[in-house]
Amino acid sequence: MQPIAALGIVCKTPRPGSAKTRLKGLLDGPDAVGLSAAFIRDVVGAVEAVPVAMRRQGYAVYAPEGSEEELKAIVPSTFCLLLQADQDFGVVLRSAADALLSRGHDLAILINSDSPTLPTKLLIDAIEALRAEGERVVLGPAADGGYYLIGLTRAEPALFEGVPWSTSEVLRRTLERAGSIGMPATLLPTWYDIDDPNAFATLERELAGRTPYFAAPGLVGGPAPATRAFLAERVGRLAAAAPSSHSGFEPVTDAG
Repeated sequence: MQPIAALGIVCKTPRPGSAKTRLKGLLDGPDAVGLSAAFIRDVVGAVEAVPVAMRRQGYAVYAPEGSEEELKAIVPSTFCLLLQADQDFGVVLRSAADALLSRGHDLAILINSDSPTLPTKLLIDAIEALRAEGERVVLGPAADGGYYLIGLTRAEPALFEGVPWSTSEVLRRTLERAGSIGMPATLLPTWYDIDDPNAFATLERELAGRTPYFAAPGLVGGPAPATRAFLAERVGRLAAAAPSSHSGFEPVTDAG
């Protein structure tokens, strides 16, 4: 059998109160759930745009347990589901990589679900790097100091230990961990995830046609159709619900 790459989107099934909590104040309640679902759909689109000839299988690495039917309404039937192993993010990543590789995949790439404009080219580059001769870890640096993907052919526990998750030190510390075990690291071009108001503003500018300042020359973001559609619908809905500044009554003037 030819090797098949596992591309796993690490995500939480969108639910009120747990979706996009770091964007609270910008998007609340149903809108936070809708945006989260749109992000997942667009990252799925980036995975499905990887040529079939490259031999790949999409996964949703999800939480919480019991949300499978909700998630199936978001991801296509071609995707497999893999339940997250723990609350600790390092354990989630290591366990997911180990589980995917144990299923016979020649490599595992774990992808952030908060990057709706992720260029498919970066996924292709990651697969090609991991299939090159020699063992390595592939990292996609995020603009905030983390990473939007990690790719492995072996789930080395040391890569996930002692990493201060959700900080600007994630990438640097992961590279240090790789160096400590003698594992070469391949860095992809920088991209970003949307997990705070500043990143959301970057997304809005990108969707309006402005290339992110950190993008490598020639690197173009993905189309993000689900996110575009959700945000456009939200703008229209909010505009329709806003009180009109015009009362609807014309002033009466004295013609005499």
